[in-house]
Amino acid sequence: MAETARTSDKTSATETTSATGKTSATEETPGSGNGGVWRTRAVVRRSTRAWRVRGSAAVVAVLVLAVLLVPPFAQLDQQAVDLTAKLRPPSWEHPFGTDDVGRDLLLRCVYGLRVSLLVGVVAAVVSTVVGTAVGALAGALGGWTDRLLMRLVDVFASVPHLLLGIFIVAMFRPGVWPVVVSVALTHWLSTARIVRAEVLSLRSRPYVDAAISGGASRRRVAVRHLLPGVLPQAGLAAVLMVPHAVWHESALSFLGLGLPTHQASLGTLVQSARGSLLAGDWWPTLFPGLCAVVATLAIAGLAGAWRERLNPRRRSELML
Repeated sequence: MAETARTSDKTSATETTSATGKTSATEETPGSGNGGVWRTRAVVRRSTRAWRVRGSAAVVAVLVLAVLLVPPFAQLDQQAVDLTAKLRPPSWEHPFGTDDVGRDLLLRCVYGLRVSLLVGVVAAVVSTVVGTAVGALAGALGGWTDRLLMRLVDVFASVPHLLLGIFIVAMFRPGVWPVVVSVALTHWLSTARIVRAEVLSLRSRPYVDAAISGGASRRRVAVRHLLPGVLPQAGLAAVLMVPHAVWHESALSFLGLGLPTHQASLGTLVQSARGSLLAGDWWPTLFPGLCAVVATLAIAGLAGAWRERLNPRRRSELML
């Protein structure tokens, strides 16, 4: 009886081992299949990302060529009034239709996009310069300078951007430069924080410690080692700021506080088309708003690709 029990125990152990081996082998098969699925998904993600970047670049190129080439070579005056052709729907003659005084909306959208992009780019550059200077000084000097500048950032951040922008624009007459100043003075905070964090990270690098130990002055360390390290982040912040600045200008102009109503911009075009929209004419409002959405999404797509190139961890995740 004892021998029979030992034989049965050995047989059950052998069956258990073989079953375990089959189970592990069975479990490994889905793993390899999941690896293939992951590789396929990674290829799809890289392909989608590549097409998104190419599409964004193509849209930005078309918009830049339109705003640079159409106004000098256009034979039509964007302010030309034709009351016999007012509020005509989109057609071959007027692809975007006409407004309430008969002006061609396609031409006015090009001029409006030109002004809005000019305001956005200039405001983004100015805000990036201010934010980079504040962040670099706070991170490089440290101590009470860092605390003072960061408290200044907190004070500006405690006030809503749009409310502070309205207050700044209200002190001047409507025009391009008050809007640029308003956007620049309300959008440098995030850049200052990013640059400060990058400077603090660079200060802890071994080559910076070696330069300081070798007798390099604080100015030389800042110019030769810290500033080149923060320039890519500052450039990315400037590109990301352009869509935000365009929408900020459009919001101020829509409220009647930005550009004057006779000057075409995406905000003033939408603002002047409110009456037409209430009357059932949709195209004077749709096409300027669509231009703003397409332009900002294209610029944001390029900025996202740039951000992924600057972030090695994100790039390695895309390669999995």
